[in-house]
Amino acid sequence: MNTDETSEPTPPPPISRRPIKARDSRWAAKIAATLARVPVKPNTISIFSVVFAAIAGACFAATACPCRSPSTIATAVLFICGAACVQLRLLCNLFDGMVAVEGGFKTKSGEVFNELPDRFADAFILIGLGYASSNATLGCIAAVLAVITAYVRALGASAGAGQNFMGPMAKQHRMAVVTIAAILCALALFWSWHAQIATVALGIMIAGMLVTIARRARWVIRTLENK
Repeated sequence: MNTDETSEPTPPPPISRRPIKARDSRWAAKIAATLARVPVKPNTISIFSVVFAAIAGACFAATACPCRSPSTIATAVLFICGAACVQLRLLCNLFDGMVAVEGGFKTKSGEVFNELPDRFADAFILIGLGYASSNATLGCIAAVLAVITAYVRALGASAGAGQNFMGPMAKQHRMAVVTIAAILCALALFWSWHAQIATVALGIMIAGMLVTIARRARWVIRTLENK
């Protein structure tokens, strides 16, 4: 049998939902059940994810606003609030799917509300972090690459290859980097290193998203060609 030991391992098969460990936790199930009883519609939760993302981006951008008082404590609070809103955005992304699927509130337009708000949410957060790094261009580049990363995944699904959420810089990975960077920025304010930390975080995400785009595109092409 002919084998190629140097070839890249075959990626995992496509799945219809993003794999999230918290989805199987007891606390997430209880909250989702409570939201379903209220009832809060999953599309509404999806919209709230954009609201939290916009607040996060505004907090990050405000840290670099020249018209604001340069208080170290106030700036640190903005970074922490931004990090918290990023996590609230992710919680919305978790619960909209759980309420839709497990709660039985899935709608025909649900896929639009599941995907479109995420593209705005990524842009708000990453561009905001770009302003915090004193380099808005980096934030814009990261935002564009985040959209392309999601587009390649969606392209695979529409072309018949299925969806694949592989990284190394999928949505949850990007938001983890942003959250950690925001917390480190809050601490680094006392040494004025916050802009450098935000810049490094954006650089890591940009490099990781380029790899992710390449891996996903390669997987889609290989899957379609092997059909």
